[in-house]
Amino acid sequence: MRKFQNNLMLRIGETICAPATSGGGAIAIIRISGPDSIAICEKLFFPSDEKIRFTDLPGYSVVYGDIKSGDEIIDDVLITVFRAPHSYTGENSAEISCHASPYIQRRILELLVLNGAVPAFPGEFTQRAFLNGKMDLSQAEAVADVIASSARSSHRIAVNQMRGGFSAEIKKLRSELLHFASLIELELDFGEEDVEFADRKELKAIVIRVKSLADSLASSFRIGNVIKNGIPVAIIGKPNSGKSTLLNALLMEEKAIVSEIPGTTRDIIEDTLIIDGIEYRFIDTAGLHETSDIIENLGIKKTYEKIEEASVILLVDEVDDSPKLINKRAEAIREMIKASGKKLIILINKTDLSTPEKTKDLTKRIKLDKNDEVLIISALKKTGLDNLRLKLSEAVEKERLNSDSIIITNLRHYEALLHVSESLGRVITGLEESIPEDLIAIDIRQAIHYLGEITGEITSDEILENIFKNFCIGK
Repeated sequence: MRKFQNNLMLRIGETICAPATSGGGAIAIIRISGPDSIAICEKLFFPSDEKIRFTDLPGYSVVYGDIKSGDEIIDDVLITVFRAPHSYTGENSAEISCHASPYIQRRILELLVLNGAVPAFPGEFTQRAFLNGKMDLSQAEAVADVIASSARSSHRIAVNQMRGGFSAEIKKLRSELLHFASLIELELDFGEEDVEFADRKELKAIVIRVKSLADSLASSFRIGNVIKNGIPVAIIGKPNSGKSTLLNALLMEEKAIVSEIPGTTRDIIEDTLIIDGIEYRFIDTAGLHETSDIIENLGIKKTYEKIEEASVILLVDEVDDSPKLINKRAEAIREMIKASGKKLIILINKTDLSTPEKTKDLTKRIKLDKNDEVLIISALKKTGLDNLRLKLSEAVEKERLNSDSIIITNLRHYEALLHVSESLGRVITGLEESIPEDLIAIDIRQAIHYLGEITGEITSDEILENIFKNFCIGK
């Protein structure tokens, strides 16, 4: 078991309990973990087979019987027994499968507490799994991501991390640096004898390679972060251009109020949609125009903020707009998002009110930058939306998602990798400029430290508290 001098260890000797399932189903699971798990369960569980001695059951046993309070039968249940260290937490554990009545669950939890258990804090089961060496810190964080995943892409990234793909990469990098750090430390111990244990060329080659891998992992955070939280797509344009109609058409529900009166949308409206296994977070914004209305101006201010946050901007224009005005609006957006890698898609809307010839002529006169697209749609008639979904799907770096590459979704990991890269950059400079070994050793140790922070080999109370407090009860 990992040892930490902090308050996380204070409850390790206690047995915790909590519901492990949310409401809405027919069956619920109550989880209990700790040294007295099996003994506590025996006090309130009566197997249907009277010959069974509950405390003698081996791990992975499943037993049917009744939960009782005195002579009162609370529920007939199945209890699964797990013996340390072969459990999720690494401790003796049990899972009680009961009927999902809130009353039944509450009564069972009350009985567990009356017999010596304590209610679990959010994330305490996973916290114990980490402290008992069942998983490292990055894998523990991935547990929460798996639970929160709402699309195939975010689920795949989280599962890969939970199964140790990212951890294995980090541990490999750290191991190589530790090897050379120990050799340099050895040289410092023999400083007066002018010996060299670490080959400088080999050390530089390894540091360059480790830095390159750290940079590559850090660079994946841009796509990983938006996929984890949903790719933000801002729908912008002048008032009454059809932005809210477009949002409703994409979501296939009346999410936003649609009116012919300009300025109807005064606040930000958001909803999500899964396209080809990836979650997109659509943001309907207030129309961009000059107005003296204070409320409208607040909405327009929020629109500009959402443009800054978005990865894709949908600029909705009308088929009757002049090419000059469309190009002017598009150029203003490009100026805002320049050098950011954001994608601009110009949508020529209300094409059901025009002729194909006029629409085609208009699109030819629209100026496009290298990262722009122009599409013809009718949000009202729902035409051209399949092509829009295709372009949104293409806007994501799907070649990375469909490979076995490690993708970073966690800000803490990203910041640690940036620190690793900075430290190793100084090591490379030091080797090239023949800086003293003791200074090079400091930078290598710093890189090792930051890699260790990712997996939890080096961590602090504050980091652990911040991570586990965001978990749900029962996990």
